[in-house]
Amino acid sequence: MPVTVKANKVSDPADLEKVFAIRREVFVDEQNCPPELEWEFEDESTHFLATADGEPAGASRWRKTDKGYKLERFAVLQKFRGMGVGQKLVKTVLNDLPADATYVYMHAQIQAVSLYEKFGFEKIGPEFEEAGIRHYKMVRMFDFEFKNNRVQL
Repeated sequence: MPVTVKANKVSDPADLEKVFAIRREVFVDEQNCPPELEWEFEDESTHFLATADGEPAGASRWRKTDKGYKLERFAVLQKFRGMGVGQKLVKTVLNDLPADATYVYMHAQIQAVSLYEKFGFEKIGPEFEEAGIRHYKMVRMFDFEFKNNRVQL
């Protein structure tokens, strides 16, 4: 049975609690990331919540850094993986970036690299470890396929 997946920018405290609960479950509980590394830059980030049939299913954020715009904290609860939640989050986050977002990058966990490649990201440099998890730095390569740097929803 098809699932209706939605993703939206959130700032309401109740929605942010859902975002943080998803990240806690995925990163801290499931992947054993140190909690002190998980909770940083919250106030300067733009947060997103994905739902599947109205139920909280995934989260992500972007923030401006001294290098450009960094996409971070993509997390999908285990029971919603494979349902398009991650793709919806990536599309929504990319479409929310400001017009001056010419350098867009992320530190992608190895198992998610193929997802981000679908959206024009390419691996840059060698594999590295962050919070005990293997990652690649990925940078979004813009081309004419993306009209005005927007992804078709």
